[in-house]
Amino acid sequence: MVKKADRETFMARLQAQNPNPKSELNFTTPFELIVAVALSAQATDKSVNIATEKLFAVANTPAAIAALGEEGLIPYIKTIGLYKSKAKHVAAMAKILHDTYHDEVPQDFEKLVTLPGVGRKTANVVLNVAFGEPRIAVDTHIFRVANRTGFAKGKTPDEVEAKLYKVVPKAYLKDAHHYLLLHGRYCCKARNPECERCVVAEFCSAPEKKARLEKLAKAN
Repeated sequence: MVKKADRETFMARLQAQNPNPKSELNFTTPFELIVAVALSAQATDKSVNIATEKLFAVANTPAAIAALGEEGLIPYIKTIGLYKSKAKHVAAMAKILHDTYHDEVPQDFEKLVTLPGVGRKTANVVLNVAFGEPRIAVDTHIFRVANRTGFAKGKTPDEVEAKLYKVVPKAYLKDAHHYLLLHGRYCCKARNPECERCVVAEFCSAPEKKARLEKLAKAN
C-alpha cells in the first residue's frame, strides 16, 4: 500500500503529468454532459463523441431530447453499445428534467441519482466536471489504479470511492478523478500496463509491475 507519507508525492506526480485535466467527452452544458456520460457506459468516449456531435446539433436540451423520445434518439446513438436501453433512459431523464426541473440539471447528488440512467458514478462526474465539486467517480480505470497501486484498496467501487475521499490530500481532491482516470487509461492499463514509464511506479508493488519489468528485462 502507498504509505501515508507518500500520498502527497503520489498525487503530485499524477498532477504533473496532467496539470490541466478535463473530460474527454465533448459537451458545452451540464445537460450535454449528463447525456454523454449516460451514453458512455461500456462505450468509448470517442464513440460517444461521434454520436453526440450529430445528436446535439439537432437536440441538446431536455425539452428537445424529450420531444425526440426514445425512438427518435435511436438513429443518433445506435452505433453505441446498449443503445436501446440508453435511449429509453436518456429520453425519460430528459422528460423529468423538462417537467420537474425546468430544463436545468440539478446540482444535487440525491436528485441526480433519481434520474433514469443516472447512477452514483454519473452523478459524481456531473457534479465534478460541470459544477466543479470535489467529487470522485470511480470507473473501471480508477478502480484498477487505486487497487493495483494500493493507494485506496476496496472490493467495490463504492468502497474505493469512500477510501479515496479519506486518503487523497485536500489540495488534489477536485481533480483527483481525472488524475487517476487518465493514468489508468493511458499508462496503468488493464492489459500491458506501461510500468516502465509510470510516474508512481516506485510506490507500487503490484504483481503486474514485477511481471512487466521482468518481461522487458528479458527482451533487452
